[in-house]
Amino acid sequence: MNSHTLTPYHAKYFAHELTKRCPSDSMEKLAGALVDAQVDLNPHQIEAALFAFRSPLSKGAILADEVGLGKTIEAGLVLSQKWAERKRRVLAITPSNLRKQWHQELQEKFFLPCRILETKSYNAAVRQGNVRPFECSDVVICSYQFARSKAGEISLVRWDLVVIDEAHRLRNVYKPTNVIANTLKQSLKEAPKLLLTATPLQNSLLELYGLVSVVDDRIFGDLKSFKEQFANLQNNATFDVLKARLQPLCKRTLRRQVLPYVRYTKRLPIVQPFTPAESEDRLYHLVSDYLRRDNLQALPASQRSLMILVLRKLLASSSFAIAGALESMSGRLRDRLRLAEGPKPLEEALEEDFEALDEIAEEWEEDEAPPEPLSEADRKAIQQEIDDLEGFRKLAVSITHNAKGQALLTALRTAFAKAAELGAAQKAIIFTESRRTQEYLLRVLTDSPWKDHIVLFNGSNNDEKSKQIYLEWLSRHQGTDRVTGSRSADMRSAIVDYFKDQGQIMIATEAGAEGINLQFCSLVVNYDLPWNPQRIEQRIGRCHRYGQKHDVVVVNFLNQTNEADQHVFRLLSEKFQLFEGVFGTSDEVLGAIESGMDFEKRIADIYQRCRTPEEIKASFDQLQSELGAQIDEAMTRARQLLFEHFDDEVREKLRASDERSRLYLNRYERILMQLTRYELGDHAEFLTDSSFRLKSCPFSGDIPLGLYELPRRSGEAHLYRLAHPLAEQVLAQAKNRVLDPTELSFEYSKHDGKVSLIQPLIGKSGVLSISRFTVEALDQAEDYLICAGVTDHGEVLDEDIIHRLFTLPARVHHSTTALSEHPIIRKQTEERQNAIRRQISQRNADFFEAEAEKLDAWADDLKLGLEREIKELDRQIKEARKAAVASLTLEEKLAGQKQIKALETERGKHRRALFDAQDEIDRRREQFIAEIEGKLQQRVFTEPLVSLRWRLM
Repeated sequence: MNSHTLTPYHAKYFAHELTKRCPSDSMEKLAGALVDAQVDLNPHQIEAALFAFRSPLSKGAILADEVGLGKTIEAGLVLSQKWAERKRRVLAITPSNLRKQWHQELQEKFFLPCRILETKSYNAAVRQGNVRPFECSDVVICSYQFARSKAGEISLVRWDLVVIDEAHRLRNVYKPTNVIANTLKQSLKEAPKLLLTATPLQNSLLELYGLVSVVDDRIFGDLKSFKEQFANLQNNATFDVLKARLQPLCKRTLRRQVLPYVRYTKRLPIVQPFTPAESEDRLYHLVSDYLRRDNLQALPASQRSLMILVLRKLLASSSFAIAGALESMSGRLRDRLRLAEGPKPLEEALEEDFEALDEIAEEWEEDEAPPEPLSEADRKAIQQEIDDLEGFRKLAVSITHNAKGQALLTALRTAFAKAAELGAAQKAIIFTESRRTQEYLLRVLTDSPWKDHIVLFNGSNNDEKSKQIYLEWLSRHQGTDRVTGSRSADMRSAIVDYFKDQGQIMIATEAGAEGINLQFCSLVVNYDLPWNPQRIEQRIGRCHRYGQKHDVVVVNFLNQTNEADQHVFRLLSEKFQLFEGVFGTSDEVLGAIESGMDFEKRIADIYQRCRTPEEIKASFDQLQSELGAQIDEAMTRARQLLFEHFDDEVREKLRASDERSRLYLNRYERILMQLTRYELGDHAEFLTDSSFRLKSCPFSGDIPLGLYELPRRSGEAHLYRLAHPLAEQVLAQAKNRVLDPTELSFEYSKHDGKVSLIQPLIGKSGVLSISRFTVEALDQAEDYLICAGVTDHGEVLDEDIIHRLFTLPARVHHSTTALSEHPIIRKQTEERQNAIRRQISQRNADFFEAEAEKLDAWADDLKLGLEREIKELDRQIKEARKAAVASLTLEEKLAGQKQIKALETERGKHRRALFDAQDEIDRRREQFIAEIEGKLQQRVFTEPLVSLRWRLM
């Protein structure tokens, strides 16, 4: 349709069509979010998001897709839709090392404003006068630990949605000793929740009970009744009952089921051995022995295990990394001798080099103890330790080359050759845990063939080359949506763009493992190997992800002289399967460890305790056997039966979902661009069906000029979407325009293509109206555009015909004659309104029925528990009577009768308690039902939008 053939009546109709609120269980509900997303959504992700919305009575859902299927994207889709509905009190709780990734995914793919809250940003907000930082206009992202520490404040917020990532961390909430899980459950009791986990069931059905109770306490009764009903899953009928109870709450899709939509590449491992020089080996053993001392003055007592972990990481990284740490430690001890108030915390000194320290410390939960006055013996001990540290430091700085650094050059040549063989780009990302090691690697590569194409990526990027790259990037993208205004976010984008377009090697600290997309690179080098499997998976996942076209080569280094290093590598490689195969870490294994940080602590403990190869081997064997015990085959089987559906059934559903979502997406994008073309007129030049150049802006506000494109295009322009300020103004202008009754001539002859539905109307005329009919029920509103029409000969127009008429170009005849309401149109409108109300009523009745069934099952569970106690007393009384009959003496018989009397009294109390409790359960059930029934009441509103005479030419 050409712009000059669109009319204000088309525009108003289109604007209302694009912004109407849709039913919770309809694909159309997500259409706006689909248009706005800067990501190609796969049908399983759309299905998962729809599942989360399905029932407005639900308290939440568990999305349990296998690893690698994009649960963050699914949650982003749900969040995006909530945001569009102006439900903007949203909290995302994630493991601390995933906060930045969430921040970037939500901002870049869904354009949602986000804020990470941790101690520093929280305190800064409070200092600026915001006494309740959780109540802000952004999506709030925080870690489990921080959410726990601020649980009281979180409980005061009326959240519209809380998303919990890696939610299997809460699976032991049924144990009172699990403080974090119980604290979070309590503080989020009233909030609707979306739990994300690839492992909804790991080691025990009780964990499943716990996870479900976090979402909704009224799915199952108490823990005792759950155990009694579902302890034995050999019984198929029991299994079916449990599956039926879980079905409305939990959705799981498998990787094999989405193969038609998602292409997976493989991981190919390369191991590069190296043998440290004698001086390096000596340094390693000297510092290791030092760290094993019982009394270390340089390490704060409360943070000793954390600091030892960090120092061991730096020691394994490079002599340059440990040299810097040793200098910080001896300097801190000198300050302790010299300064009355004590030195600055060691944590502050080390985090400049070891960037992950801040994040690790948050999970460590240790506090610095206040300094105590030093005795003379303390001073002597400190001076001795300073001398020792200085000796270690001198040895470290005397080492100018590291064997692992030289091995890097060999590994890169091998890996680049492999990448060439696979047809992949000659690009590699090298990960190190230390900023000083990063600087050393830059020096190592200065004489390499890749020297001119190296870029650094770290927490600050203050080096001259990074600054230059940043300034050039800013200049190139000035005036586009690529520039966010945040230096750190824009610096990340600039560095990644440089690596993609010009660079060959990126040397990254742990900052590079979080939230950046390097799918154009297929070579990952772990120069330092973290002990946390989740962190390794995150690193490799920068490259081995959606959109990766090549197999990903993963390089690891192995110290030939270090027994513990070799055991760690074997464990990560064989047990966790991190480095090869199609999918990386299996759900079972990664889920079993619960927290990668706890696992890292276990390994650090082995390095501390074990000195001989035999001790090291025994400890790693023990760790591996514990891990094996956690991965229970019976539970894997139970998970399959409870959560997984037949492949054919799932694939058919995904195919249908794919077709429907494409249909809505194409239609919404088409009418958005048609509407925009009409409303902007001469202010914009339209280049294609999906792009235009805004030359001047007819609206107030800060709307930039320049090139605009629909999302999922080149990304070099402003990304035009429903939620963009320009689109919002366009939509508001069209919706709010007051239109007089008129006559429209729809011009079929000027339309490209054939519309057989309306061909019989050519040459005919009549009247039509479009009104918006809104129904509010169950705390949500739904909008329907009711189209009614009739020919001058009394033929009723079907709604589809009127929709099709508005796909045609038209001319306005400025008729000022008021149109009296046609009786057929009035009848047609009323019939449609009544049909909509019946349809909503029926659907809500189904929701109500499902909720009532859930409450009945919950009540039955609780009653079962009470009845079980009485049955147990009946059994005891029966046993006591048998014993009394068998008694030989009068004393024994009297004692037996006393026992029977006491048990009968206890049973009587339990019976009365059972009746009272059953009454209470029934009262609570009726109260819940009454609350729901109140929400079912419908409120309706009607607004006339368009009224006109029509003619089809």
